[in-house]
Amino acid sequence: MAALAAQGDRNALDDLLRAIRPDVVRRCGRFLLYREDAEEAAQDVLLQVARHIERFEGRSRFSTWLHTIVANCSRQKYRELKRRSAEQPTLPEETGSPERRPDPRTTSVIAGSRVDFLEALERLEQESPHLVAPLVYRDLCQMDYAEIVDRLGIPLGTLKSRLHHARRHIRPWLSFEGP
Repeated sequence: MAALAAQGDRNALDDLLRAIRPDVVRRCGRFLLYREDAEEAAQDVLLQVARHIERFEGRSRFSTWLHTIVANCSRQKYRELKRRSAEQPTLPEETGSPERRPDPRTTSVIAGSRVDFLEALERLEQESPHLVAPLVYRDLCQMDYAEIVDRLGIPLGTLKSRLHHARRHIRPWLSFEGP
């Protein structure tokens, strides 16, 4: 179906978008805690697929190509939510209390360890951008090694090395505190 859509078949594209939507929402949900956010990111994914389906060349599996779009759109949605939270005016906690900035973990629709992980990815991207994609594909998208190697065009040993370094690099940035 993806190959036909990539060749310009509009009916195949409509069928493809309808078929992948539930899976896209589920995958976006691995990045974003709340379903509403995952659905918004999924809409962005579906829009990107519709706009750029001709870029799918069929050299790899469609799901591999789709994972990249899911990861990018979900991370972009996270950045948008974080920016929106930072732009909110400070709120008084109670009458007579000093003003405080809302904590994204409690006022944002993103919470918990996913926030920590996404924050760690942002830092990792600034310090070692080549380590981000392997970590996102393996740990968030849950792609198998063969798909990642195919997508990134790197040897398996390089992939495993980058994953090891990425995980070691972000470990100190993650909060392991429980509720």
